[in-house]
Amino acid sequence: MIDNKKEQERDELHRAIWAIADELRGAVDGWDFKNYVLGTMFYRYISENLCNYVNEGEIEAGRTDFDYAAMSDEEAEEAREGLVEEKGFFILPSELFCNVRIHAATDENLNETLEHVFRHIEESAKGSSSENSFAGLFDDFDVNSNKLGATVAKRNEKLVKLLNGVADMNLGDVKEHDIDAFGDAYEYLMTMYASNAGKSGGEFFTPADVSELLTRLGTVGKKEINKVYDPACGSGSLLLKAEKVLGKDAIHNGFYGQEINITTYNLCRINMFLHDIGFDKFDIACEDTLTTPKHWDDEPFELIVSNPPYSIKWAGDENPLLISDPRFAPAGVLAPKSKADLAFIMHSLSWLASNGTAAIVCFPGIMYRGGAEQKIRKYLIDSNVIDCIVQLPSNLFFGTSIATCIMVIKKGKSDNQTLFIDASKECIKVTNNNKLTKENISHIVETYTNKTEEKHFSHLAGYEEIVENDYNLSVSTYVEAEDTREAVDIVKLNAEIAEIVLKQQKLRSAIDEIIKEIEHN
Repeated sequence: MIDNKKEQERDELHRAIWAIADELRGAVDGWDFKNYVLGTMFYRYISENLCNYVNEGEIEAGRTDFDYAAMSDEEAEEAREGLVEEKGFFILPSELFCNVRIHAATDENLNETLEHVFRHIEESAKGSSSENSFAGLFDDFDVNSNKLGATVAKRNEKLVKLLNGVADMNLGDVKEHDIDAFGDAYEYLMTMYASNAGKSGGEFFTPADVSELLTRLGTVGKKEINKVYDPACGSGSLLLKAEKVLGKDAIHNGFYGQEINITTYNLCRINMFLHDIGFDKFDIACEDTLTTPKHWDDEPFELIVSNPPYSIKWAGDENPLLISDPRFAPAGVLAPKSKADLAFIMHSLSWLASNGTAAIVCFPGIMYRGGAEQKIRKYLIDSNVIDCIVQLPSNLFFGTSIATCIMVIKKGKSDNQTLFIDASKECIKVTNNNKLTKENISHIVETYTNKTEEKHFSHLAGYEEIVENDYNLSVSTYVEAEDTREAVDIVKLNAEIAEIVLKQQKLRSAIDEIIKEIEHN
């Protein structure tokens, strides 16, 4: 009952947040405007986070009426060095969200004020161990963009509305970390923006239900992990799901990811902060994972979860160095230039710890196509690293109706079998999309955990069976789909047809009699 009440409150909060976010954008396309709403939320969060941190320390020291926001900038400056070391950043009291907001409506240079504040926050981390976590974080918050208005006055008007709108979001006190309201609201807004943006949003956003399934498949039998990695991390929702599934203290060395799109990379780092992940607990890089991987020197990862872009182009054999790259060389062939999917798989396998698991969303074509892709599949099967293939329902993702699959990879397998699960019917329809329920996820995870065979749902295939099928990994090759057509009783059907024929004959005879009578008269 309490959970239902909590869920209801959460839904109400979400609706209120979306109403504010939607109203704020006015004529601006929601997808373009998300950076402003999310950036303002981040500014509010780190302001309150720093304020609470300082206040708690002073109150513990006996200054019960202390308030950092009321301090003079000169006094606060003395604490700069210590705060940067502890929190990774510093904000002057006059530049805190609450204080900028108070004067926003009367500040004719609000756009410049915010620009200075954002620059100062980023600069406060320069030269410290948190520099990489803060550099360029506000790059996508362009206070002088025409999207906000044609004139400075119009832009400032919109910025005032933004500050007020985000202040009105009932996100509680950042001290209440168990509520995780900021992170939760951020995820919700990302979902709404992605679903409303269609393809452009769906490209880098993995819905929460799919994220949970991937993470649970990747953590079967584990209560804790060294760290989690996503080679195509998008806005970071998948990385953060590991914390939700395992718990905050179960991920010892943090969250690692790489993202090629700079705007999305900034959103990912903001997402980490809003989920209260310290700057020293995440390492997100902005670069092409396949050609310029950024975590070569890190110890391998116990958990890899990913939803890489489907069938994108990459350098492939155009780059002569890639075939000797230790990530791709073992297969003896590179993924086709027009389809990088299996390059992401090979990269993930290379980064995986000997006791680790990778759960990766895949485009279905890579499971059965011939040529180089078949050779890579052969390498994966011969190396005994493919533990499970799950066929997902169609229409789970924003912007694409494709029925994708999940490939589960393990290095330390104890047998030479691969489980195939047909979960194509495991969903419910919600508006235009399908969704995995808690029960759907549990059914899939339990089947994988226990390696159970279930008619029309799962099959455990040995190495020889996969070789006989020419290394085809399509679930439909191994799990026979249930025939849902109604069974026909032939004897009963023949009897019904005979009865219809008899009725027809009687009817014809009756019509003939009537015609004779008419002709006779």
